[in-house]
Amino acid sequence: MTPRRADRLQTAAWAAAGLALVGLFWLLSPILTPFVVAGVFAYICDPLVGWLVRRRLPRPLAVLLVILIACLVLVALTLVLVPMVYREAMTLAQRLPDLIELFNHHVSPKLRQHLGVQLQLDASQLRKLMTENWATAQDLIPILLAHLKTGGLALVGMLANLFLIPVVMFYLLQDWPRLIAGLERAVPRPWLPRTLRIIGEIDSVLSEFLRGQLSVMLLLAVFYSVGLWIAGLNFALPVGVLTGLLVFIPYVGFGGGLVLAILAALLQGDGWSPLIGVAVVYTIGQVVESFALTPYLVGERIGLHPVVVIFALMAFGQLFGFVGVLVALPVSAALLVGLREVRSAWFSSALYRGHPGARE
Repeated sequence: MTPRRADRLQTAAWAAAGLALVGLFWLLSPILTPFVVAGVFAYICDPLVGWLVRRRLPRPLAVLLVILIACLVLVALTLVLVPMVYREAMTLAQRLPDLIELFNHHVSPKLRQHLGVQLQLDASQLRKLMTENWATAQDLIPILLAHLKTGGLALVGMLANLFLIPVVMFYLLQDWPRLIAGLERAVPRPWLPRTLRIIGEIDSVLSEFLRGQLSVMLLLAVFYSVGLWIAGLNFALPVGVLTGLLVFIPYVGFGGGLVLAILAALLQGDGWSPLIGVAVVYTIGQVVESFALTPYLVGERIGLHPVVVIFALMAFGQLFGFVGVLVALPVSAALLVGLREVRSAWFSSALYRGHPGARE
């Protein structure tokens, strides 16, 4: 067998193995969620574990401490956001007819005068509908709880997954150096330098994006919470925290947070002051995020364009569900590095450079 044919067969074998791995991932996607979630959190938290180990803390204790901190943060976020969403929904249901009347009296005439748009909402019909169905809406949570009791297996499965995530995360963080060393030993020796360089570039892209974006999220959550509190918004803390979390998805963070803040200001019913405060806070926040935080903490050289991030999240979510959303950014980073390698090979090829012997 000639060396060229052997290389082609080896390339075909690796391609087939990659396709088989993608197919296996697609088939097992319903049960992979806790493992993928644990892997993502382990990757994000490994630098903190390494920092604690370098401070002479035993690695098992460092891993337990990091997992405990992560769990406390997630529980605190849940306790803050879930009651806020429920209270906000109940307040919206009560005040929606009043908001519609406000729209009809103030906004609708201006739309008709300046744009020629005739838009009039029926507040009385909505108020009647709300009055007739308010008791049913109030009983929604007991109905949902009763439904959860009948679907006990689904509830048990969800609790098992929640318990499995920190367990898998502990073992991944505990054995992280050995896992990396084992993967390095499995690479053929002639490929080792180039493989390590490519993996290093992928890790650089991922670490700068994920950890930098996490810093942006935390800083913006603090900024929006404090800013909305100064503006006099009643739900300043939950709206600010939710805005900071949504910043991870480009454009959705600012737009979704602004809509939530405007809705909370309208439901508050204190006139124009909270609305003006919301506008000022979100304008300053967008300027600070775009021109200071994101360029400094995330960096411009990463190459993950916001449109690419949105497309990757939607495409992988459509193909693989929630697991696909979790692996969208790592796979996109790997594809980005691969495209850079292909681009470099193309620009150095004989066909591109026009060397003698290149095909015409």
